[in-house]
Amino acid sequence: MRLVRLLVILLVFAVCSFAAETPAQDSAALSPSDIAFSHVSISIQGGEIYPWGDLLDVVENSAYIGLGLRYSYWADFDGILHFDYAYFKTRNKEIPYPGVHQAMGRLGLDWHSRWISPVMVGAGFTCNWNRSDGGEDKDYDLPGGTLVDNETEFGYFIHLNVPFLKYERLRIGFDMLWEELWTLPKRSDMLSAGFYAEWRLW
Repeated sequence: MRLVRLLVILLVFAVCSFAAETPAQDSAALSPSDIAFSHVSISIQGGEIYPWGDLLDVVENSAYIGLGLRYSYWADFDGILHFDYAYFKTRNKEIPYPGVHQAMGRLGLDWHSRWISPVMVGAGFTCNWNRSDGGEDKDYDLPGGTLVDNETEFGYFIHLNVPFLKYERLRIGFDMLWEELWTLPKRSDMLSAGFYAEWRLW
């Protein structure tokens, strides 16, 4: 039910964003060789992560917080770099620790066009570092026991960015991200949704 409310809020923000002032796209006036890094912004972001699939039985939803970097890359593409942190409480009583620390690094591209402006869509690669909150080496063979000794996972994400408020160099928006980790024998899927405040440096 909480996810349904979240999707309704996203729809409202999407409608509002089309009525908001469109961010300046003055990169189009630059030559291709001058576009990269002609604009750079930093951001803070936060929201909630919703595990999907088999993860639903293992960990609970979690809040996340992080930092972001956005930079012009090509005429219609921005590079994005995110660093987020979340703490997942475990559901499964067989897991020998109460939770998992997760640090997430993401690198990708957002596409923007006058056809959908100011909404942006994108994709990229993700690297997640996980460590159990407690546990001992003897727990290694128990469910989730490999996280006692750290674990790094790689995967991909798809991204939706919905700015809905812009004032001079400040932009505030809604951010949604679908992530799949290439963990074997089964993939791990998560949906992140939250808000960000972005400040354009130049």
